Amino acid sequence: MFSKILIANRGEIACRVAATAKRLGVSTVAVYSDADREAKHVPVCDEAIYLGGSAPKDSYLKGDAIIAIAKQTGAEAIHPGYGFLSENADFAQACQDAGLVFIGPSAEAIRAMGGKSESKRLMEAAGVPLIPGYHGDNQDAQFLQQQADDIGYPVLIKASAGGGGKGMRIVEQSSDFVDLLDSCRREAITSFGNDQVLIEKYALKPRHIEIQVFGDTHGNYVHLFERDCSVQRRHQKVLEEAPAPGVDRAMREAMGTAAIEAARAVNYVGAGTVEFIVEQREGTMNFYFMEMNTRLQVEHPVSEAITGVDLVEWQLLVAAGQPLPKSQDDLTINGHAIEARICAENPDNNFLPATGTLFTYQKPEHSTFVIDKNGADVRIDDGVREGDVISPFYDSMIAKLIVHAPTREQALARLDRALAQTRIVGLPNNVAFLRYILNTDSFSTANLDTALIEREQDKLFDQHPLGLSTLVVTAITQQLASEAVLQKIDNDPFSKPTGFRAYSDYTRSFSLIYNEQSYIACISNWHNASCFDNKKGSENLSSFALVIGKEIANTQDDSNINVAAQTETVYEGQVSYDSSDAHNHTLWLEGARISAQSWVNNETVYVFTDSGRDEITLIDVMAHVGEDTAAVGSLKSPMPGQVVAFKVAIGDTVKKGEPLAVIEAMKIEHTITAPTDGVVAELLFAAGDLVADGDELLRIDSESE
Repeated sequence: MFSKILIANRGEIACRVAATAKRLGVSTVAVYSDADREAKHVPVCDEAIYLGGSAPKDSYLKGDAIIAIAKQTGAEAIHPGYGFLSENADFAQACQDAGLVFIGPSAEAIRAMGGKSESKRLMEAAGVPLIPGYHGDNQDAQFLQQQADDIGYPVLIKASAGGGGKGMRIVEQSSDFVDLLDSCRREAITSFGNDQVLIEKYALKPRHIEIQVFGDTHGNYVHLFERDCSVQRRHQKVLEEAPAPGVDRAMREAMGTAAIEAARAVNYVGAGTVEFIVEQREGTMNFYFMEMNTRLQVEHPVSEAITGVDLVEWQLLVAAGQPLPKSQDDLTINGHAIEARICAENPDNNFLPATGTLFTYQKPEHSTFVIDKNGADVRIDDGVREGDVISPFYDSMIAKLIVHAPTREQALARLDRALAQTRIVGLPNNVAFLRYILNTDSFSTANLDTALIEREQDKLFDQHPLGLSTLVVTAITQQLASEAVLQKIDNDPFSKPTGFRAYSDYTRSFSLIYNEQSYIACISNWHNASCFDNKKGSENLSSFALVIGKEIANTQDDSNINVAAQTETVYEGQVSYDSSDAHNHTLWLEGARISAQSWVNNETVYVFTDSGRDEITLIDVMAHVGEDTAAVGSLKSPMPGQVVAFKVAIGDTVKKGEPLAVIEAMKIEHTITAPTDGVVAELLFAAGDLVADGDELLRIDSESE
């Protein structure tokens, strides 16, 4: 076994590898970029060496610098993790040339399987089933379009060097082919430095099922069964599970055998994943080779959970020249495991990646990097802590939440409960969205395919599970509780914003925004806000009457704010505030008892209950007097990133929904469309420029101007 390894990666996978290395007594060296100086993986390792700038090309993709650091620190081997240089054959060869062990397959195997076109030819020779398509070297756009026309639409354009869902486009009709080909090639160059593509028939009701394989230097091969990764957005996995529902013993053995033959065809050593597309047609399932990922996969924990194998440990053992610890007959499936990828993104805005600070990051009871055999069947793999910043330079994943249970039904319930106990505040995230997926009929009954999210979209997007009254009462409770904490020393009632009256009940009005609608809320009968007396303990209970109306007018001048409301609704209830924890509240509202937690970030109150999460903005109206509204017709960048191209020029007439610009962020292209009809008056950036979230990109005048 090695005495020291360098981990050429960041985030949760760097922490994951370090955890196993530490258990085995292997010292670790971390590398870090400017953006990662304070990252979690840096103190987790025994040593940490600065690598370079924040952009991957200036740090985690600098193979020569990484090898030099490995030599400098006395590391004997380099673990590449996944992404970055993990499937770079030149880097694997450079490690070998430098006398270092690359913890992964040989450069020849990576090269053979890394090019999707070449790998398809190899698999055809090995007798592995292939889906119809073109995998050749002719990359002329007109020729490729003719191939697509011959195959028949829909087709899938895929970057030959691609992976991770990047560099893929579905083409529904011939007229769209060239534009989507250009977009795919740009993304492929950005992500992989290679714009070669292949064309494949897009399978009917496809499932994505993959086989975990392992080979050693002694000629031994095993598979660790299958994972279903069909639930995807933007061709990237969202939920993964093992074993795959509906796969019987015969199909499992056939897929496992095909995967091992694929690995054997390139003398594969180490951990790899053979991915198959499974077409579901008239009650049958036929599988076809899609690609081989020559590295450890993000979703490897579900395979670990059902087999009891530490795949990183096996990687280290095999790289050190030892044989596989188990044969195929020694491996069995135990129970069911599901992994949820928690990402910084906005599902309600086309999964736009988000950046920002993890203002609040609370996790359910769990073990870390391993399923605890003592009954803690919730595992969390992450590379961030509360207070960390999610930057625009790397992948948007915050954490992986993995559960294990005897049955799929029990695993679903366990995952739903663990997600319900997860609290993230500070940036958009997909935790609630993941719960919505789990509770769809399609997922709960294992009616799986890659179009599940699209098929169930009415139940997945723009959901508001808590109700306006719950949000308003919780937001007001949080506000008053915060004021009580700030003012607990001040006994002068005339200096407090509590609506104090010498001879009447407590009354207070608030302005709120929920789901893009303004509301006015008036709450009264708090018994002089006694439940917010910080000295009273956690059993205080107050009754209230709440009136909520939609705001229909809000006029301001230098000294006055005048508000009118309509559609008033009256609620009555009680609230208890826990003075030992200002985030915890218990509501009795409309006959129901609701336990809620809330956090405030800027003016937005984030509310969590067992039923879900939602947010509402509670406005300090006086703080906004005199502010200007945004310029009409301006178009702002919805995220930090780089301008790839403008699709329009000054003077062009555009229609609402027409593409205006392409922004690249987190290695994914995002098309910005016109919010209204008009004429392009000004372009404020050029292709290649970096933009911040909220930067004005261009200005559109109405056609009448």
